[in-house]
Amino acid sequence: MPLQILSSREWRAQAAAHEERAGTYALPFTDRRERGHVHPVEDFLFTYYTLKPGQFMRWHPGAGTILLDAPERLRWKYYRPATASELMRAGMPLMEARRHADSGTAVTVDHQLFAQERRSALDFTRTIISNTAEKPGEFSCFGLHEWAMAYKSVENDIRHDYLNLRLGAQGTDQVVESHKIKCSHFDAFRFFMPQATELNEIQPTREAQRNLEQPSCLHANMDIYKWAYKLLPLVDSNFLMDCFELARDIREVDMKASPYDLREWGYEPIAIETPKGKASYVKLQKDFAQRSQVLRHKLLEKIDPYFTELACSAEKVA
Repeated sequence: MPLQILSSREWRAQAAAHEERAGTYALPFTDRRERGHVHPVEDFLFTYYTLKPGQFMRWHPGAGTILLDAPERLRWKYYRPATASELMRAGMPLMEARRHADSGTAVTVDHQLFAQERRSALDFTRTIISNTAEKPGEFSCFGLHEWAMAYKSVENDIRHDYLNLRLGAQGTDQVVESHKIKCSHFDAFRFFMPQATELNEIQPTREAQRNLEQPSCLHANMDIYKWAYKLLPLVDSNFLMDCFELARDIREVDMKASPYDLREWGYEPIAIETPKGKASYVKLQKDFAQRSQVLRHKLLEKIDPYFTELACSAEKVA
């Protein structure tokens, strides 16, 4: 695995840049939360997903990077002192490498410990990401998962009780009943109203998730952010932010195409009940599918070396 060294000035500048980039999203959320306010688009990635704002704003260089003069990192999980050998492999002269190693202030991600302790997370991520990346996209769902979550709202307590239904309860039900529901994503399907589950042409389960996901699904593409943060600090924060910003863009479209009226929030609806709205949705969906596939392949490139390393370690033990 190639190694690089970042001086204290270099890595602290990168950490500050990440904190500013992440803070653009995290700080307004924490401010709203403290004031008891909610936002139907901007809050979702911090309330649905489990990475807390403070963790989100914490910068990680990813495995393969050595940080100089970073003793505070030794208190962080999955960090350890870099060895003189590693420093030399990264291009540092022998005497300087020994000095930094002896001081214990040159720090790197302990990728071996992470791979051993988080093997199941690595395995699942690799499986679901590679399976999804290999599939063709299905562009005929038109975001109807959100409508199925608001189906029969007179009989059920709709999920977003502070938002109005754009077509009203009866109009929402008519859209659901006049379309084929083809949701393949379990974590969307599990929020369907009871009367809508039987209308779905697919019956997703948690066990089948790794085989059902496909690259045009908005929620599967948002979830790349989840798979990335579950592998911190093995993966780097710059990649994490790319995944987050894709998820944030998707969330906006997901809600604009939903049955809820977000015009007072500044979001014009994508009327998927009309041919024009369907065409607009599919065009955006195809763009997200392309962006998501780039990120999937990048994530596989980041984690595949650890499977080779684990296999070699297993062979040595055997």
